Parts: sequence; structure tokens; C-alpha cells
Amino acid sequence: MNHKKVSINFEGKEYSLEVGKFAKFANGAVMVKCEDTMVLVTAVASETPKPDIDFLPLQVEYREKTSAVGKIPGGFLKREGRPTDKEVLSARLIDRPIRPLIPKGWTYETQIIANVFSADPTVDPDTLGAVGASAALLISDIPFNGPISEVRVGRIEGEFVVNPSYDLLKNSDIDITIAGSDNAILMVEGESKEISEQDFIAALEFGHNKIKELNSLQKMLLEEGMPVKRELIIDVVPEGIDEIIKKEIHEELHAYVHTVTNKEQRREQRANIFEKALAKVIEIFGEVEEWEGKLEKITSTYVSKLEKSYMRNMILDDGVRLDGRNTTQIRPISCEVGLLPRSHGSALFTRGETQSLTSLTLGTNRDEQMIEGLQPMYTERFLLHYNFPPFSTGEVGRMGVSRREVGHGNLAWRALKGMIPEASDFPYTMRIVSDILESNGSSSMATVCAGTLSMFDAGVPLKKPVAGIAMGLIKEDERVAVLSDILGDEDFLGDMDFKVTGTVDGITACQMDIKIEGLSTDIMSIALEQARVGRLHILEIMNQTIDQPREDISQFAPRFTSIKIPQDTIGAVIGQGGETIRGICKDYNVEINIEDDGTVLVAATTKEASDQAIAVINGLTAKPQEGEIYTGKIKEIREGLGAFVEFLPKTQGLLHISQIAHERTENVGDILSVGDKVEVKLIEISKDGKYRLSRKALLEKPAHLPDEKPRNNDGDNRGRSRDHHRGNR
Repeated sequence: MNHKKVSINFEGKEYSLEVGKFAKFANGAVMVKCEDTMVLVTAVASETPKPDIDFLPLQVEYREKTSAVGKIPGGFLKREGRPTDKEVLSARLIDRPIRPLIPKGWTYETQIIANVFSADPTVDPDTLGAVGASAALLISDIPFNGPISEVRVGRIEGEFVVNPSYDLLKNSDIDITIAGSDNAILMVEGESKEISEQDFIAALEFGHNKIKELNSLQKMLLEEGMPVKRELIIDVVPEGIDEIIKKEIHEELHAYVHTVTNKEQRREQRANIFEKALAKVIEIFGEVEEWEGKLEKITSTYVSKLEKSYMRNMILDDGVRLDGRNTTQIRPISCEVGLLPRSHGSALFTRGETQSLTSLTLGTNRDEQMIEGLQPMYTERFLLHYNFPPFSTGEVGRMGVSRREVGHGNLAWRALKGMIPEASDFPYTMRIVSDILESNGSSSMATVCAGTLSMFDAGVPLKKPVAGIAMGLIKEDERVAVLSDILGDEDFLGDMDFKVTGTVDGITACQMDIKIEGLSTDIMSIALEQARVGRLHILEIMNQTIDQPREDISQFAPRFTSIKIPQDTIGAVIGQGGETIRGICKDYNVEINIEDDGTVLVAATTKEASDQAIAVINGLTAKPQEGEIYTGKIKEIREGLGAFVEFLPKTQGLLHISQIAHERTENVGDILSVGDKVEVKLIEISKDGKYRLSRKALLEKPAHLPDEKPRNNDGDNRGRSRDHHRGNR
């Protein structure tokens, strides 16, 4: 395409698309710019189709280069490595609205890459990547039913804001990313601070209007004419095969759809129905050379189409679903807590055939995750990791963290994080791990529920419990059915996957993918109301198991004790090069964090260790007080004089020979040895800062001893050596 640049004023900022200048070997390449943020998005498709596949081979990548903000990557290699969670999530935000608009039958391997080359701190590049991907497909020869655009919507002081800066988002009660065409919203992802369903709809309508403006900008690239698109390859199939298959399996398929079964039974019955259909097709067309090796794929496609049609019609006509529920019923739920004895908190949440075993681990501030990206590095004290092993669906597969796992975990994290207590109230780092043991729909929502339960089990004072539910949709012309708590099959065969999480008071997070256009706000309002009712039902069941945090945390969790020390003594606790504080941590197996205001936080797994460490810290920061009693350590013995005792860290005083015992002491070594611990009383602080100690003052005087004579001016009856006061040494 020839060089061209188009731009509009979008919310007071120039928003531009430039083509024909960068990456000209790509099928489509667009540089998207807003303020100083620049994202180059390319779309490339292979020259030949991939044979024998029945899915869209689309790959979307999003990369943020630290050079975009003038930074060198941390770490040893000093170059970008595997995608960060932020990059994975941003790639998903591009993929999800783009994928449904590439027509079925497109089997060319297709790759979209968004590279962030410059990043303005006021403009998040992720939504620019989605706009660029749509524009790159528009100007390419790749079939695409776009354009689509993507915006982020916030609400500050009651007013909606589009694409707010990072700083503005901190004061926003809504953070929702919305993608859509001119006619429909296709994707929603975000979080909110317990907003109402009405506010959610209003945010979507606001965002959709802004989306149309960016779609118009993309259309300006096509003013000189639409590029020639490649033709889709339509598979030729045996004439009349659809009727043959339908006639052969109609009774079995109708019974299969209308009989209440579980996931495993449906899988077995579906396989039997397919085998029967395939046998008939092979009987009729198996000897025709043209169809050799193709009949199995063709039969599978038509059986799936029939299954989808039968299932959808059953729901629309009869209001009955595959597992026998009506459209608003929630599957049976069971909750257990405290299953894992060594975890700090645990929960097993089961809803139908979906099950999450979730654990909660408490840590100290040293366990916080450092996050580095285009923004200044920061730490996160609440972590959530979601695992989806292949056995959860009865399959064999590779172990690893997929993009789906990152996305589902992030959704659950966003759902819960607004209810996490402030660090000043609960100074722990918290990590939730959700392992999905069974999956038949809505495992991310099970993670939200299990996460709440596990935190209560661990004694985390959540502000409110949070639950989640996944909503589905079946729509044929004017016939519509909104489904609560969808199954995996209903997600696959339906028109919408709409996940909503929240408390009794409002929505905390959402994720929506829509496969059809023309979804009205009226239908979305119905879905949101059903979701609210379902969420309250789930919360009620959860509360019957545990509805508030346990009074105490696990015996295996670190325990925090907070004390305040004078700011001018912080250096004494830390020591030269951190030597003192490291020594305390090592000696008592604790973690210590000192704030600039003198707040000291001690984390230990036992009260004894915490008390011992605090005693040392108090000793390092305490000022000697006359009349106070101390437990000291004999550092040196000098016969004829007494012993020097370290009664506070690095503070010594003289225990004179006359103050060791009521009886006369001839040899100090007969009573005391170096290293002995001894309880002493500070009886005098001299004007020059020397400390005079007494052991005798703490001992009961024997009855046979006469009363002491008044002390002379030197302070004892026998006189003292001139060097008896050495004080701090």
C-alpha cells in the first residue's frame, strides 16, 4: 500500500495511523501513534493454506521493548526474554475480538505482531495494538469482517473517561477494556469497585460510542479503495451427505441431547453417534476415490453441526439444558475448607463437574513480586496463580503455563484484589494457587469462589467475600435464551461467554467474549441480572461453610509483631553494612523490616523467636535507666575490682566486687565467669556517663548478716580502685 497517514483528534490527543512506510514485506503493517506512544502492528499470512485442519491457525504476539521508555532490561542477559504476563494479557486482548471476524474456512497460517517502539507514560499501548491489528488486516489481502477498535473506560468522580492515564486510573472505580465493531461489542475485560449492573451497562455504551470513532479512522485508510482479498477455499463435500447423516443418526442424536448425562457419558455417546454416522458415510462414499481420506473430517463437521442445532433448539424451545437444568439454575455446589494441613489456608470448591483445590500462603514483604515493564518497577503483595492440568478434562497433554492460564488467573486476581485488606491492617504477602482438578465450564469462576474460602480459612480479613458465575447465550433471530452457570459444551456451542464476579454489593470484575453481532444492551441487562441473582445464591452457600476469617492464622504461617523505635536508633539496629540486622535474622530465624518512621516489623514462625528478636532490638535502641533491672552478660573479670557486664547491646557497666553478693567476696572468679548471664540493677549513672550495677540489690539479705555501715563518698565500705568506672567500652 502507498504511504498514507490519517489522524483524528481523539479526546484531546492526536490519534494517527500510518501505512506504507514500515515493514513493507508484511501483508499489512500499521504504525499506530497517540501522543508519544507508537506501536507497529503487522499481519502476515502464509502463501499456501494448511491442509486438513478445521480451525483458524492464528497467532497473536504483543511485545514491549524497554528501550521504548529509555530503560535497559534488568537481569544478566540485558535483553527481553519470554513474554511477561502483561504482554500475554495484552496479546489476548487483541486476539479475542479479532479471531471471530476472520471468516471460517481461512486455513492460512496467520500471525499478528504488535511491537511497542515508544511509550508515553500517559498512554497505555495495549489498546493501540488492537486498533493496529484491525487496521493491518483491513489493508491486507487477508479476509476480515472489520474494522474493530478497542478502548479502556474509567470513571473518575462520576464521569466516564476513555483511555485514562495510569495516574488517573488510580482514582477510578472502573477499569474496563472494551472492543467492538460499529454494530456490536465483541469483548469486555476489566475490574471495578463493586459497581451496579446499570453502571456497567452505561460504561459499555460510553465505550462503544468511542470505538465507532476509531473505526471511522481506520476506514479513512480505505478511501482509495478496498484491497483485493484472497478467496476462501470452500471444501467440496459429497452431495447430499448432510441429509444422509441426519437421517442415519437423528433418533440417537435427539435422545443423546434430550437425556440428562454427565460430561464423560456425553463424550462416550457422542463417539458412538459419530461412529455410526461415519460407517454409513463410508458405506455410501467409501469406494469413491475423490473422497478417500476425507470422509472422517467431513462426517465430524456435520455431526457437530447437527449436535449444535439440536442442543440450541432444545434450549430455545423447551428451556431445558444438557444436564436437565432450566436457564437460570446453578449446578449443585459443595465447599470445604482446611483440607491441606500444612497450607496456611485451603479450600475445595466444587460446582457440578468443575472443581478447584485452592491454597493460600502467607509471606512477608520479602515475598512480594517485583514487576518491571514500561512503567517504573513496583511490587505486588497479592498474587494468584491458576493451573489447568490436562487430567482436569480427562486428557493427556503437556504441562506448562499457557496463555489461557495466565488470562484466567488474572481475571480471578482482579476479582479478589479489591477486597484484600490494607497492608497496615494485615501486613502479609498473599499467594493463592488454584489447581483445577475437574473442568466442565467456568473454572476461573470456581477459582474466585475457592480463593475467597481459602483466604477466610487462612485468617485473611477480606473486606467482603467474592463469588463468580459464567453466563451464556443462545440466540436464533428473535429467540433468545440467557444461561446461568454454563457448561463447557454450552460455551462451545453457544454465542457468549460472560464471566461476572462480585460481592453482595456489586461487580468487581468481568470478562466477556461474544461470537455474534447484534447483541443489544437489553439482552446484556438480562444476563447481568441473572448473574447477580446467581452470584448471591453462590455466596449464600459459601457463607454456610465459612463467612468470616478465622480468629488466628495457621501455626505454620509467619507471625508479625510491630514495634516502634526512635528514628535516631535505626542505624544501630541495622548495623554497619546491615551486619547487625542480618545477625538477628540468622540467630532467631526471623525476618525484619524497618520503615523510615521507625516502625519495625518482625516476622517469625514462633512467638519465642519473635520475642527474642524484639528483646535484642529493644536492647539496641533502649536508653539505660537508673533503677531498671537488666539481664547482662559477663564480658571481663578483674579480681579485686569486680566484673564488667554488657547489660544492653554494646553497653557495659561495672559490677563492683562489693555489689556481687551480701557476703564479702574474696575472689570474683569463685562466683562469676566470663560468658555467664547475670541479672543486675542499674543503681547509678554518673555525670560522665558511666554505669554502676548491682547484683546484690536483687538478692535477699541473709538474716545473720549485720546491717551495712553508711557508704563513704566513693560509694562502698572498702574503697575502690580509681578505674572502677569504665562504663561504655
